[in-house]
Amino acid sequence: MAETNRPNLLVILLHGVGSSGDNLAPLGEEWAGTLGDAVFISPDAPEPSSFGAGYQWFSVAGVTPENRGARIAAARPGFDALINGIIADNGFAGRLDRVALVGFSQGTIMALDAIANGRFGVGAVVGFSGRLSSPEPLSRSTKMPVFLVHGTADDVIPSWESEQAADTLAKHGFDVETSIEPGLGHTISGAGAGRAVEFLAKVFGYEAL
Repeated sequence: MAETNRPNLLVILLHGVGSSGDNLAPLGEEWAGTLGDAVFISPDAPEPSSFGAGYQWFSVAGVTPENRGARIAAARPGFDALINGIIADNGFAGRLDRVALVGFSQGTIMALDAIANGRFGVGAVVGFSGRLSSPEPLSRSTKMPVFLVHGTADDVIPSWESEQAADTLAKHGFDVETSIEPGLGHTISGAGAGRAVEFLAKVFGYEAL
């Protein structure tokens, strides 16, 4: 009955390996002032971390560039079940154009895989400090907006990974913007978070609010 109270945007925040949903929840609290009628969900990844703290989307124990793609593919069922559940529970089934995936590190890897593989036709993706490691073939998009943020001093995932991801996604039809932050490590800066929420506000029509 209360359609007027229905949120107009769902933002799903995807944490990095060894972390938890609580780690990214403050980002949603910060962005709520700009994306006023959005609902923010920051879930835990499905698996306990291989290193004994937090959670993971897939194990990075012994991970290599050669086996990473297979691990991502193996993580898809658990990821999809979790994300589809969140979408359904919050009333966004059939409204994927009003859903944004926002990832950090391994969360970015899974968010980019979700769109590059063609499984989730969401309205936008923001990725901090990540990479595109999805196994081929990649799906084509009709200009889905993607914003990638990365620091040049990241010693976990180098910033060229986001630049390479942007190039690959653009070749497959995605509308990609990047923000490379000089001297920033493997983290989310206040400036990067600010640019990301400005991107989401523009994509989802909140600029005039």
